[in-house]
Amino acid sequence: MKGSKGRGYFRNNLDFWLMSLPGLLYLIVYKFIPIYGLTLAFKDFNMFIGNGVVDSIFKSPWVGLKHFERIFGNPEFLQIIGNTLIISIYKIVFLFPLPIILALLLNEVSREWFKRTIQTLVYLPHFLSWVVIFGLFYTLLGSYGVVNQLLETFGIGPIKFFTDPSYFRALLVSTDGWKEAGWSAIVFLAAMTGIDPQLYEAAKVDGANRLQRMLHITIPGILPVIVLMLILRVGAILNAGFEQILAMYNPSVYKVADIIQTYVYRVSLGQMDFSLGTALGLFESLVAFVLVLSCNALCRKTLGRSLW
Repeated sequence: MKGSKGRGYFRNNLDFWLMSLPGLLYLIVYKFIPIYGLTLAFKDFNMFIGNGVVDSIFKSPWVGLKHFERIFGNPEFLQIIGNTLIISIYKIVFLFPLPIILALLLNEVSREWFKRTIQTLVYLPHFLSWVVIFGLFYTLLGSYGVVNQLLETFGIGPIKFFTDPSYFRALLVSTDGWKEAGWSAIVFLAAMTGIDPQLYEAAKVDGANRLQRMLHITIPGILPVIVLMLILRVGAILNAGFEQILAMYNPSVYKVADIIQTYVYRVSLGQMDFSLGTALGLFESLVAFVLVLSCNALCRKTLGRSLW
């Protein structure tokens, strides 16, 4: 009886299953099947030992926690973890509120044409690759860029934004904010559309000004979305921006900019040490999982809102 109900449900919703098929195939091929590759973290991988990659992974000898011992015994590891956490925390503190503020300001714009123009301008940088953005900012802030030429005109002297470790982290945070703030604001603008307009009308009748309506209606109305995005961002705290840093950094700023992902990239592909790179990636994923659970529990306890 249960089997017939299941078949009937499948037949009645066949169009929905067909629509979800590409997404399911994507998850299976790119998310679930590669999980087998995590065994590299516990093996000495030899790509020439078998016929093909999968066979080589299967035939490679098990070594237990050897690669994790190499990670935690490496004196560079603490520096890499520190760089990752510092850059990511900087981005959370300075950039997470930015799209919220931008969405609040755009929501108060009454002229639709002006609002759409501003939205287009702030969304545009998101569609540029980090290589293009690096070129733009290097033209402005490079050793012979426009900014340094102006500084020399005023007798201040050039500032090495891209090679001076004391400036490089600030450069990372500011360029990331310029690129992603507008795009991230879309989520909060969409959340604002779900707020009941009658609340604003009632507040106007009671004499509330724009700031009061923003503080007492808009922000509480989008608070669940803010909590959701914060939990996801904290869960990705060990992801400090691989593509950005890879495009912008150089050996002179490795000391302050080399993060887990760039180190994995250099070790895995540069030194062909795929087992160590997999172990680092697995460590990062486990930490992110614990952080998501912890942040969700903290938000549930303090704000009364959480993902589950």
